[in-house]
Amino acid sequence: METNKLFIGGISWNLEWQDIKDAFKEFGEVSYVKIITDRETGKSRGFGFIEFSSVEEAVAAKEAMDGAELDGRDIKVDFAQEKEEA
Repeated sequence: METNKLFIGGISWNLEWQDIKDAFKEFGEVSYVKIITDRETGKSRGFGFIEFSSVEEAVAAKEAMDGAELDGRDIKVDFAQEKEEA
């Protein structure tokens, strides 16, 4: 399902949210970036989410960046799945 929110996996532990935003801003207006961190250590868990102002921008970013190299690592980009309530 296409949405304006993308999942990004394989993020280098060296990257901050601003680095992710900078890498994706050419595809449109980035309204949200979140790198998921470990609760205990505060270190990156290697994945995160990015949200664009439109679905079209997210589609363009996914198509261009899925499998691309970012800080020496190949990243996985896909449409984010909404968390199902338990």
